[in-house]
Amino acid sequence: MQTASSPFRVLFASLIGTTIEFFDFYIYATAAVLVFPKLFFPAGDATIAALQSLATFALAFFARPIGSALFGHYGDRIGRKATLVAALMTMGISTVCIGFLPSYESIGITATVLLCLCRIGQGIGLGGEWGGAVLLATENAPDNKRAWYGMFPQFGAPIGFMCSTSVFLFLTHNLSDADFLSWGWRIPFIASALLVIVGLYVRLSLEETPAFKQAIETEKRVRVPMVTVLTQHMRVTILGAFLAIAAFAVFYITTVFSLGWGTSKLGYTREEFLILQLYAVFAFVLTIWLSALVADKIGRRAMLMISGFAVMVFGLGFAALLNSGSSIGVLIALSLGFSVMGLTYGPLGTALAEIFPTEVRYTGASLSFNVAGIIGASLTPAIASWLATTYGLPFVGYYISAAGILTLLAAFSLSKSLGK
Repeated sequence: MQTASSPFRVLFASLIGTTIEFFDFYIYATAAVLVFPKLFFPAGDATIAALQSLATFALAFFARPIGSALFGHYGDRIGRKATLVAALMTMGISTVCIGFLPSYESIGITATVLLCLCRIGQGIGLGGEWGGAVLLATENAPDNKRAWYGMFPQFGAPIGFMCSTSVFLFLTHNLSDADFLSWGWRIPFIASALLVIVGLYVRLSLEETPAFKQAIETEKRVRVPMVTVLTQHMRVTILGAFLAIAAFAVFYITTVFSLGWGTSKLGYTREEFLILQLYAVFAFVLTIWLSALVADKIGRRAMLMISGFAVMVFGLGFAALLNSGSSIGVLIALSLGFSVMGLTYGPLGTALAEIFPTEVRYTGASLSFNVAGIIGASLTPAIASWLATTYGLPFVGYYISAAGILTLLAAFSLSKSLGK
C-alpha cells in the first residue's frame, strides 16, 4: 500500500496538477485563435480582432508574477501542499467561468472585460502552480535524480496540450462550425471542473516536503519571501528568467503563432493543422524525458547550454520548413520546435529550484519562471505575427534564435549556482 509521501504519490500529484493547469491554459490559447476573435470583440476587421484576442491571451502572463508573489509567500511560509491546493482552485474556477461567459453580441464590451478578468485569474493560478509542483517533486528527490523527478511536473505541458488539442479536434470533427461557435467551444472550459476535482483529491492526501519540514525545524523561514528574493537574490532571479525565455518563446511560436499562420496563410483547415500539432507534440514528451536523464549525468548547466544552442540553430531553419509547401515540412518544423523546447524544459524546473535556498525557493523559482513568461511568451504570438506580415517569416526564426542565445548565456552565467 502506497503511503502519502511515496514517490508514486508525489510524482503523480506534481504531474496531474500541472497537466490540469496547462490544459486550462492551452484551451484558452486555442480558443484565442479560433473562437474569441469572433465572439468577444466587435465585428469588423478580422486581423484587428485576432490581435485583440491575442492581447487577452497575453494578460495571463502579466498576472503570473502576481501569482508568484501571492502563492510563493504562503508556499514559503506555511507550506507547499496547502498553497498548491489554493493555486489549483484559482485556476480551475477562472477556467470554468469562461465557459459560461455571454458573447459580445449579447452584452457588448462587458463580455470582453469579463473574459479579461477570467484570463487574469488563470494567470494568477498558474503563477502559483508551477513552482509549487516543481518543488513538490524536487524536494522529495534523491540527490542523483533531481532532474528526473523534476521532469514530471514538466510533462504537464505536453500532456495538457495533447488533451486540449484532442478535445478541440473532437469538437471540430463532430460539430458544425455554427454549433462549435455557438456552444461547442464552451465544453472543454466547463468540463475542466472534473479534472480539478481529481487534482484536489490527490493533493489533499499528500504530506509536506522534507525540505520544508527542515526549514520549519531550523527556523529558516523568512517573514516576507518576496522582499528577500528581490533584495538578496535579484541576480539569480533575473538570470533564472533568461534561462527560461527560450522555452516560452519556442513553445508559443510553435503552437499559437503557427496555428494562426497555418490556418490563415498556409491554407490548412483548423482540423488539419491541429492534427499536425498533435503528432508533433510527442517529440516534446520524448525530449523532456531525454534531457532530464542527461541533465542528471552531465549537469543542468551543460544540458541547458546545449538546448540554448539547439534553439538558436532551429530558429535559422524555422521559416524554410514552415513555408515549405508540404505537410511533411510543416510537421518537421513543429516537431523540431517541440524537440528543442523539450530539451530546455526538461531540466528547467530542477535548475530554477536549485538556484534558490529553501526558505525562498517557492517565491524565487516561480518569479523567475513567470517573468520569463512575460518576456518570452506574453506578446510573442502577436510580435511573431507582426514580424511575419511586416518583414517576412524568417524574422520569426531570428526571434527564436535570439531567445536561444539568451538562455545559453544565462546558463553559462549561472555556472556557480546550478547543481549537477
